[in-house]
Amino acid sequence: MYSLIPSFSPPEMAGIFPQDPALPIGSTLTATCSVSPDLGLHASSLFWSLNGRRLPSSSYSVLSPTALSVTLPGLPASRQRSGDNLVCHNHGGHVLAGSCLYIGMPPVKPVNLTCWSRNTKDLTCRWAPGGQGETFIKTKYTLKYKLRWYGRERECEEYNAAQPYSCYIPRDLALFTPYEIWVEATNLLGSATSDVITLDILDVVTTDPPSGVSVSRVGNLEDHLSVRWESPPALKDFLFQAKYQIRYRLEDNSDWKVMDDVGNQTSCRLAGLRPGTVYFVQVRCNPVGIFGSRRSGIWSEWSHPTAASTPHSERVLSGSCDSKSGDSNSTLRRELKQFFGWVRNHAYGCGGMSIKLYDQWRVWMQKSHKTRNQVLQGDKS
Repeated sequence: MYSLIPSFSPPEMAGIFPQDPALPIGSTLTATCSVSPDLGLHASSLFWSLNGRRLPSSSYSVLSPTALSVTLPGLPASRQRSGDNLVCHNHGGHVLAGSCLYIGMPPVKPVNLTCWSRNTKDLTCRWAPGGQGETFIKTKYTLKYKLRWYGRERECEEYNAAQPYSCYIPRDLALFTPYEIWVEATNLLGSATSDVITLDILDVVTTDPPSGVSVSRVGNLEDHLSVRWESPPALKDFLFQAKYQIRYRLEDNSDWKVMDDVGNQTSCRLAGLRPGTVYFVQVRCNPVGIFGSRRSGIWSEWSHPTAASTPHSERVLSGSCDSKSGDSNSTLRRELKQFFGWVRNHAYGCGGMSIKLYDQWRVWMQKSHKTRNQVLQGDKS
């Protein structure tokens, strides 16, 4: 229970004590409104309001002819971070004095602190508030950092209002030496500090997504699409070897399939797709070994989706019940499965001479099969 009944101190004509207190949720507060005798007001004529709502007189106590107290049990969290307004009025409703009540919780240790650099010269860090993330009163988060073995403690200064739990360090960062980084959270009820993370700038480099992503058909191959892209321009001047990932999905499906074995090339062939179908494709990049770093960087965001469709299949004959045609289709599928299995066993990633040979073989098989179907249709007519 919090209360204070001080003597009145001129030259103020009225005042509330305690002034602007910070209290934990559930606290009981007794506040006192003291008025100057020069006002000619008796305490019994005064009343209290909280956030514009008049408080019941049963919660008042007349302490003296010039002092009226109010007791507020089990205070809930403040409705706004700027505090709740407790006001003392005269009998006509005129405001005599006011006080802000900050009812909330002390901060909990911030968690999930992560940092990344887009060009090896800057650093962006993001974290999450601990616990349920809400203290109900204004809480300040400060990102601090220092070189691990020497150097003074420094504070990040560029905070993003749109992302309250992040900060940007634009310059004056050292390479080839680790930093210690942490976050301190403070408010009127206490403070808390995150765990300290240690990192080297070169180990947390990321890039913009690959640009110029294009998806196209591969001739008449009905289950193939070719994907091409450009390396992120921001890191072209650095010594690194990028690796890429591709993901793709059907137009009417939200599930993505990810290809992890693309390697460092800037093109790839998607195989085994559904004929006559629209696919959405995205690419992302991970810079590896910048300036000799032994660790992979951080994956970029995915590129904007790019759409393309596979050719329609020419193998299906409408209304055909010819058993020989069905047998040849089964034989073709079996041969394709065998050959594609051979390709997977002898080719890595998305490129290689084996894919080119496979394309030539597929085109020949499709043309041969189309010729056989035309002969079958001619016999029936």
